[in-house]
Amino acid sequence: MQIKYQMQKMAKIQCNTTQNMRLNYCTVIRPIAKYASPVWHSSLTAAQSDVLESLQKRAMNIIFPGDNYTGALTTAGVDTLRSRRETLTRRFFTRHVLDEKSCLHYLLPPKRDEKITARLRKRRTFEQCRTKTNRFYNSFIPYSIRNFQ
Repeated sequence: MQIKYQMQKMAKIQCNTTQNMRLNYCTVIRPIAKYASPVWHSSLTAAQSDVLESLQKRAMNIIFPGDNYTGALTTAGVDTLRSRRETLTRRFFTRHVLDEKSCLHYLLPPKRDEKITARLRKRRTFEQCRTKTNRFYNSFIPYSIRNFQ
């Protein structure tokens, strides 16, 4: 009986520290890794994205030492940093740029004629931005117009 009580007590303590470490990661470290990500997410290279993801992999390895990365993410109820950045970028674009009352709406190119777009397979409201450089092509507005409208 005493052993069973000690095992339950240790399980509660272990669970509590795991929850505290996950909470600490989600409230202190992760916000720094995704700070202002809607602005710079589309311009990241694959190597830079991998470096950011390795930060989360290391944290998940510390919090859940026996699990692999995807299992730890599932256990923690956390998305990958890339999918989280993508979600935040989509949300920022739809809430703060597409809204005609927004102060950022003027950044969008002119709307396409609805008579023409109604007959197309891909009914995009805005014209694609013509870019001369990859840097501008991968910036926030052209990236969001290509992916989120």
